[in-house]
Amino acid sequence: MTGTRTRADRDAERVPVRGLTVLYDAECSLCTFLRDWLLRQRQLVPLDLVPAASEEARRRFRALDHSATLDEITVVGDAGQVYRGSAAWVVTLWALREHRPLAHRLSTPAGAKLAKGAVLAAAKWRGAQQAGSPGWSGRVYRSSDGWSYGPSLGWTYSPPGCDGGACATR
Repeated sequence: MTGTRTRADRDAERVPVRGLTVLYDAECSLCTFLRDWLLRQRQLVPLDLVPAASEEARRRFRALDHSATLDEITVVGDAGQVYRGSAAWVVTLWALREHRPLAHRLSTPAGAKLAKGAVLAAAKWRGAQQAGSPGWSGRVYRSSDGWSYGPSLGWTYSPPGCDGGACATR
């Protein structure tokens, strides 16, 4: 049929993906948690996890905008394919044995909306973490701010003690 052929660089039979490099933000606790999780998964396609904007990433992928790789997950295929955002998450899941069926579902139009929502939620959480102010509002609980966790009670707040009868006010 005329007009139905795919571009040669997108032809999976001619350019199979044999490896993926996941660029992650090494300063982000969520990103490093996910890196560790990915390393524990059984991989159908090998994943190489490299800190985004690192010397290694710059050396291997000279053409990338490395500051953008810190803002949005970026995955690079061994034939030069570049995936960003939700597409990067889908291709990463596709590389994992137990999660390939999920990747196929997320690659549908309806699944793509779910994948995009998950990426946006992760980005919002990251942004809240980077703000780093005490208390809740999407930020982390810190014991130095008076928060503590107990398995039976969950998170509780006790304001820091008042020294010499004088309490700090905000």
